[in-house]
Amino acid sequence: MMDFRHEWKHEISCADLFALRPRLTAVMQPDAHAVHGRYEIRSMYFDNLQDKALREKIDGVNSREKFRIQYYNADISLILLEKKSKMNGLCGKEKEKLTLEEVQGIASGDWTVAADTKKTLLQELYLKQKIQGLRPKTIVDYTREPFVYAAGNVRVTLDYHIRTGMRCTDFLNPQCVMVPAGDAPIILEVKWETFLPAVIRDIVQIPGTHTSAFSKYAACRIYG
Repeated sequence: MMDFRHEWKHEISCADLFALRPRLTAVMQPDAHAVHGRYEIRSMYFDNLQDKALREKIDGVNSREKFRIQYYNADISLILLEKKSKMNGLCGKEKEKLTLEEVQGIASGDWTVAADTKKTLLQELYLKQKIQGLRPKTIVDYTREPFVYAAGNVRVTLDYHIRTGMRCTDFLNPQCVMVPAGDAPIILEVKWETFLPAVIRDIVQIPGTHTSAFSKYAACRIYG
């Protein structure tokens, strides 16, 4: 079963980031995957010819999903297939590890690597490739500063330097040309399960900001 969580997103400025960083550091712990307080993320998103995932996001469809492949800090020894779902304002995520061969095949359009898989999520992606026409659409790179807080299983992240590969799907190529996604803002994300502790709620309150529906995928798809 997928565990669903509450999620807030806020578009913030550089000044907000500089003000938030020491407050978060004083109360929360850095994520275990962080290197010097941050990590670099590369994702490849899937969509069909009708841009189903993109249109449902823009239209604010209540129940929707999107698939992506992701790795961290240029380390391709761990590549994850993820399905992110949204339902009634709550967010859920499923993950599954992929092999290099599976990733190379999917990125190049050779889906035979997934045809006989026993991996549940990869089976679902393969089925939706056949039925819905899901295909790799674009690469998205960004920098993340992650913080965690045990009570309420809270996770706060600061995402910036969002870059797009436009139509590039050469996911494993470190030399793939990435360009800034226009004037994409810094994104503050707050996620929690059962409750959001008051100390975290107070820290992330920034005057003049409001809950945002910003999507890195949508921002990068403007360019291809």
